[in-house]
Amino acid sequence: MTTTTPAGEQHETDAQHPAVTALRAAVQAATVSHRDLDRVDTEAFDRLHAVLAEHFPLLHEHLELVRVPRQALLFRWRGRTDADPVVLMAHLDVVPVEPADTWTHPAFDAVVADAPEGLAVWGRGTLDDKGCVVAICAAVERLLASGATPERDVWLSFGCDEEVSGTSAEAAVAHLRDAGVTPWFVLDEGGAVASGAFPGVRRAVGVVGVTEKGTSLFELRATGRGGHSSTPARNGPTVRVARAVTRVDAAPMATRLPAPTVALLHRMAPLTPLPLRLALGAVGGRLTPALTRALQAAGPEAAAMTRTTLATTMLSGSPAANVIASTATATVNARILVGDTVASVAEHLRRVVGAGVEVAVVEAGEPSPVSPYEDDPAFALLERTITAVFPDAVPAPYVMMAATDSRFFTAICERVYRFAPFPMSKAQRESIHSYDERITVDGFLAGVDWYAALLTGLPA
Repeated sequence: MTTTTPAGEQHETDAQHPAVTALRAAVQAATVSHRDLDRVDTEAFDRLHAVLAEHFPLLHEHLELVRVPRQALLFRWRGRTDADPVVLMAHLDVVPVEPADTWTHPAFDAVVADAPEGLAVWGRGTLDDKGCVVAICAAVERLLASGATPERDVWLSFGCDEEVSGTSAEAAVAHLRDAGVTPWFVLDEGGAVASGAFPGVRRAVGVVGVTEKGTSLFELRATGRGGHSSTPARNGPTVRVARAVTRVDAAPMATRLPAPTVALLHRMAPLTPLPLRLALGAVGGRLTPALTRALQAAGPEAAAMTRTTLATTMLSGSPAANVIASTATATVNARILVGDTVASVAEHLRRVVGAGVEVAVVEAGEPSPVSPYEDDPAFALLERTITAVFPDAVPAPYVMMAATDSRFFTAICERVYRFAPFPMSKAQRESIHSYDERITVDGFLAGVDWYAALLTGLPA
């Protein structure tokens, strides 16, 4: 890009960039994943595969492709040496669009239009996670066109069912294990070049997830006689479950700071106003009451760093308006902080809900191991690349709140990191799994530059 082109013309040029065109085509393939496989539109995934083949011909010509069940893709780019390879991850699937959501532009039209952050591509998957898929492919295509070869093997692992905690990532891990592959590091979605994420910090923070919370589902269940709604008995199943849900909401788990969060806050300290700077600089493994209040007041993102979160997401009772439920249930989605376990969360729930309500573990997922970040060459490479492409951003480790496919790769690699190299405002981050998801054109192209710089900077 030149610095002499008028701003309007430059925006138009950026919007017509081949990588942006590829991203728009990828978003237009509505690859919605479902737990019920019969509901999955497999043709949409086929269209996305065709989009990638059309827009990235060199990648498909020079890289070896393994098709992972069901419709995941695993590419191998052979490097110059036999040093431990690198795995770059992203996922092809997206979450459904809710009919009641009010999108400014249709979710799968991939409209290019102005947004508060600048000119943007609007649509489901732009941030989660087709932006990463296309940016990785565009970076590889660029390097192939220049005749570049990485210093070590690079694997590209694109899952097809991440949003429903499916099996494609585990299948990719099994293939790599059978091939004797032990990655130097794995990089998946997760963090971002985040602005407005921390109170008093004006600079963006390039947060790299070095672990992620465990994801588990618990069921609260109460049973009783049931019967006709004209003769209700006191304290029936729905009342007991309702009371249990209220008690869970009123009794959050204890606050705590794992080591990566302490490191994050220490890096943030010099960027904050003096009173907060002193508190952050002095924080250790425990939270002071003042800092607890500050993080809680900073919003859901900051508050979630401090504890295992418990969200009641589903309720079930009677199948009819005039029938008293014989069974009532509530589903609690737990995001388990490093240091807690599925067992300790179950114990907390049983203690809180009291008698008359059973607590069962429906799905169990422990927190991921913490990957090295202090004086580690792989993490240092990520930091250098963030600083090179986003000089105003401060790189920092953090605990990722959501679950990614990368958790399965901890079985074959001790360095598993989570970072999507795109600037994201608070509003953009809130749009993930919601409405008006969008990525700025400039930010997306910077992400392509970031992946290219990372691949170029791989040591032998």
